[in-house]
Amino acid sequence: MEQRIMEGAEPFRFEGNDIGVLVSHGFTGTTQSVRPLGEALAAEGYTVAGPRLAGHGTSMEDHARSTARDWISSIEEDLAWLEGRTNSVFFAGLSMGGMFSLYFGGIRPDLIKGIIPINACVFLNNPDLARLVFDPQAPPTVPGVGSDIKAPGVTELVYPEVPMPAVEPFMAIMRVTDDLLPAITCPALILQSLEDHVVPPENGPYILDRLGSADKELVRLENSYHVATLDNDKELIAEKTVRFIQDRTG
Repeated sequence: MEQRIMEGAEPFRFEGNDIGVLVSHGFTGTTQSVRPLGEALAAEGYTVAGPRLAGHGTSMEDHARSTARDWISSIEEDLAWLEGRTNSVFFAGLSMGGMFSLYFGGIRPDLIKGIIPINACVFLNNPDLARLVFDPQAPPTVPGVGSDIKAPGVTELVYPEVPMPAVEPFMAIMRVTDDLLPAITCPALILQSLEDHVVPPENGPYILDRLGSADKELVRLENSYHVATLDNDKELIAEKTVRFIQDRTG
C-alpha cells in the first residue's frame, strides 16, 4: 500500500546549471530540515536534489521496516538524476545525511566532487541505546531525537519516537562509514555545532582527523544545536556551502 507522505516531507528537485548538489536529511527526520539549504543552493543556480529517504516522512511503522539498503537506494536514485544533468556533483547532509555524504564520498569517488557533512555521526557514545540493539526484550520505540534547535519557535518535522528495528541498520551503516573515512579523498567541509544534544560534537574533529582528504576544513557552528540547517546558523551554512562549491568548480 502506498504510504501517505507528511506535508512538508516531500522530496524536492530544482533544475539549474551543470553543478549538482544532493542534500540529505537525517535519521527519523524529513526533507523539511534541509529544504532551506536546498533552496539557498538553487537560488545560486545549482541543480539540487533532496531525496526523501525510504521509511521517513510517512509513519514510524514504515520506518521500522526500512533498512540501510533502502536509504542508500533513495540517495542513489537522486544521485543518478544529478549525474544525468550535471558535470560535477557535491553532497551535503545533516546528521545521518552527513554520514551518507561521507559514505558516498568513500564508495563513489568517481562521482562525488566534494562533501559537506553537517553534524554528521560516525559514533554516538550511547551505551544505553547500544544495549538495546540486539536485546529481544527491547521496547518497540525509544524517545525521539528531533527538534534539537536553539532558535526559539522553530520545530523540526520528525517522528516523535525512534523505531528500534531501524536502529540496527543505522548502527551498521555508521560503523561502515567510520571504516571508510581514511579512504575518502574528495574535498570536505565539515560543519559541527559546538553544542549538540543528539550527536556528540566530538564527531567533527574525529572526522577531520580520520578523513583521507588533503583538502578538508572543520567549521564550528557557535549558535545552533543539532538541526543546524533550521537553526540560527542556517544562513552561515548556506554561505559556507556555496563558497566551498564555488572554490572547487572555478
